[in-house]
Amino acid sequence: MREEPNPVGLGAQLLRQNKHDGFMCVSCAWAKPGEPHPAELCENGAKATAWDLTRHRCTPEFFAGHTLTELRTWPDFDLERQGRLTSPMRYDPVSDKYVRCEWDDAFAEIGRELKALDPKSVVFYASGRASLETSYMYALFARMYGCNNLPDSSNMCHESTSVGLKQALGAPVGTVKLEDFEHTDCILFFGQNVGSNSPRMLHELQPCAKRGVPIITFNPLRERGLEEFTNPQSPLQMATGSSTSISTQYHQLRAGSDTAAMTGICKHLIERDDAATAAGGPLVLDHAFIRDYTSGFEEFAAFCRAADWSEIEAETSLTRGDIEAAAETYAQAKAAILVYGMGLTQHRFGVQNVHMVCNLLLLRGNIGKPGAGACPVRGHSNVQGQRTVGITERPELAPLDKLATQFGFEPPRDKGRNTVEACEGILSGDIRGFVGLGGNFVRAIPDTDRMEEAWRRLRLSVQVATKLNRSHLIPGEVTYLLPCLSRIERDVQAGGPQTVTMEDSTSVIHPSTGDVAPSSVELLSEISIVAGLAKATLTPNPKADWTAWTADYSRVRDAIAETYPQWFADFNVKLERPGGFYRANKARERDFSDTETGRATFLKPQQLSATGFADKPGLLRLMTLRSNDQFNTTIYGYDDRLRDVSGTRNVVFMNPTDIAQFGLSDGAVIGLATELDDAIVREKHGLRVFAYDVPRGCIGAYYPECNVLVPLCHHAEESKVPAGKSVPVRIIATT
Repeated sequence: MREEPNPVGLGAQLLRQNKHDGFMCVSCAWAKPGEPHPAELCENGAKATAWDLTRHRCTPEFFAGHTLTELRTWPDFDLERQGRLTSPMRYDPVSDKYVRCEWDDAFAEIGRELKALDPKSVVFYASGRASLETSYMYALFARMYGCNNLPDSSNMCHESTSVGLKQALGAPVGTVKLEDFEHTDCILFFGQNVGSNSPRMLHELQPCAKRGVPIITFNPLRERGLEEFTNPQSPLQMATGSSTSISTQYHQLRAGSDTAAMTGICKHLIERDDAATAAGGPLVLDHAFIRDYTSGFEEFAAFCRAADWSEIEAETSLTRGDIEAAAETYAQAKAAILVYGMGLTQHRFGVQNVHMVCNLLLLRGNIGKPGAGACPVRGHSNVQGQRTVGITERPELAPLDKLATQFGFEPPRDKGRNTVEACEGILSGDIRGFVGLGGNFVRAIPDTDRMEEAWRRLRLSVQVATKLNRSHLIPGEVTYLLPCLSRIERDVQAGGPQTVTMEDSTSVIHPSTGDVAPSSVELLSEISIVAGLAKATLTPNPKADWTAWTADYSRVRDAIAETYPQWFADFNVKLERPGGFYRANKARERDFSDTETGRATFLKPQQLSATGFADKPGLLRLMTLRSNDQFNTTIYGYDDRLRDVSGTRNVVFMNPTDIAQFGLSDGAVIGLATELDDAIVREKHGLRVFAYDVPRGCIGAYYPECNVLVPLCHHAEESKVPAGKSVPVRIIATT
């Protein structure tokens, strides 16, 4: 990481990271154990903490010296490296610069602008990092204002999970708890690069591997974190350079072919069970579970029996033997966990991929027993929790009747806009205002060039942030940049020092308390900013006491408990439990009553490929990737240590045979163009060819730089997650 060598108090804060009396990591949402390691962190988490604790400051004097036009030419890394924002800023279109303003003036003008706009024309975006308390208040503010336009970062990653798991199991989140890794005897990985995206998860995988648990990986790229792991918590491994082998089988399937691979596994299991039934031998499927808890099995089984092995092999680029080897290992397991990430969700048929995860687990009763279940790995540290407390554009997922009674107002009942629909509204001009609670929205979304141009037509753009990023440099007519405290910093309000809460990937709620001196005396907490905006915009409501909530966050938790008593009764008391407290999941208890059938449901896929487009000569499947030197849109540096890339992010990973077939050479500089029948030119130039072990016909390139190639209309059916893991592109000459 090209950061200064001595961030403020880094060593002491790393010891507080992911501890009950410390702060929750500002990076990923992987689970936190009740008995943590002395240093319960990973490389990514340490970078994220150092990034927040930088000594650099992005002050009004910095903005006085640079126009936004100039700053838009800077790389993402250089923007964030200016350090922590220190003062509220308002965009001055005459000088094309941000100028300092007072908080009260900012709230007052933003409130006036919001009151002048049609609430349906305003979007309230949440990045997935804000606390449960902030998220609850933010969602309430939006609904009291009059809209359900509450997209968040899950719309760009795991919304396919929320839709697919809900349809199949009745619960929109995973069913695995951290202790299940101690009881499992088989783990399957699909589309999840643990080394770059959630390295702390290796703390669970290493003991599994050491005790002989087979770990079967399906992933287009060979990733070091899934091959072997040197544990920084192990003095022996660090001293000797030794490591633990992780995957016992590693199957490099083509991008977007996971449904085909899982169909092959299911086909083998079902047909072997058919043969065992005929011969009177030991059965392979869990027939009692299927009979007592599921529906749709016969239709799904008929689909699998009819599936053609030659089509499965052609789609996946795997052999029948490869897939059957995985199926046999799975068949021997008494309890299996299936781990997956955005390699499954970010496809046109991403929801179908999630259905197949459930189908595979249901065949052997691997839902609702120790050591088994579905384990989607989430990204942002509280993205799952935000949904839990009301950040959703879908009114059926929020307790609107309860909110109406609790706060004495009539919530809007119409569906709001998700991320893709918000972008469509900005392009069409229907969306006039945008409030962003963290994140780098303009950089994270597809069709970057088109969206940046349309963004300037917004009447109002408000960004709450800790550091400068690209989204802050694309102004609307009225634009504010509002700096907030980091989770690591001390948050003292009228009621004294405050604690906030987050929900991890396994539905466990944790407290988080910062103790570092704030980067600037002018910073406000996210809760204070949301309350300030709400008070300036809404008609006073004695049942929603924004001032009291700001003074004492425990009162916000009391309100959350009243809204969601099934999960948060005695919220403040439960926070005293070391290791957090678990938010109940019906599916984990084999209660599937929240599906349409009232039972866990086998869902037949529409097709074997999840890409949504046909293969053609010269057409490649582009996967957008993260390096191990970034977290989402935050770029910590230009090295990808796990893939041997150094000094650049402008690379395209290609199979050596494909490089030769296209008449290229390792190191050649090319361009890529998206092939889509919508007459819009989408190109990315200046990419250096990098020979890599990737399936033929597939290429990889870094996100967010290549978001310009992802069409807004190329998204998952039903969930509308941008399909950034399989984009149809061609190689073109670069300019």
